Amino acid sequence: MTLSFFDQFMSPTYLGIPLIAIALVFPWILYPSPSNRWLNNRLTTLQSWLINRFTQQLLLPLNPGGHKWALILTSLMIFLLSMNLLGLLPYTFTPTTQLSLNMGLAVPFWLATVIIGMRNQPTAALGHLLPEGTPVPLIPVLIIIETISLFIRPLALGVRLTANLTAGHLLIQLIATAAFVLLPMMTTVAILT
Repeated sequence: MTLSFFDQFMSPTYLGIPLIAIALVFPWILYPSPSNRWLNNRLTTLQSWLINRFTQQLLLPLNPGGHKWALILTSLMIFLLSMNLLGLLPYTFTPTTQLSLNMGLAVPFWLATVIIGMRNQPTAALGHLLPEGTPVPLIPVLIIIETISLFIRPLALGVRLTANLTAGHLLIQLIATAAFVLLPMMTTVAILT
């Protein structure tokens, strides 16, 4: 069976079960649940210390109004970090290389920032749709273009992230295939490749 170079973009399944579901659930199993004991074990103590340090570093540049986002941002970063670190193990699957996961995370966070920006600072949010010093005849066209670019932003960022994550693997696969094909014909070039 000959595989295509672009089969790496397909979501893998095993016995009819999509592996993206298993890979999304697995990182949460690794973290122990907090207990109400006076003294925790070493793993729970290390986990809580790392989460506290990460949250402090995350909230350092933010004003007090942004501190309410600490829980969702910290849990998102820990989730992404553990998923990507588990993807480094051999014979595992990294879900962040799939466009569906990147878009599933990008669209709600983008929508939340747009809605909160419109609710809290409507003048500044709408001011981004029209650059300062625009000639009067171009105002309607620029507002339409900026609105379209605002709505395309999560799609473009999700596709770029997926492409960046998978481009290295595709390039390695292309070079390895070229070296394998060149080996019988030009051994020196194949070894250099």
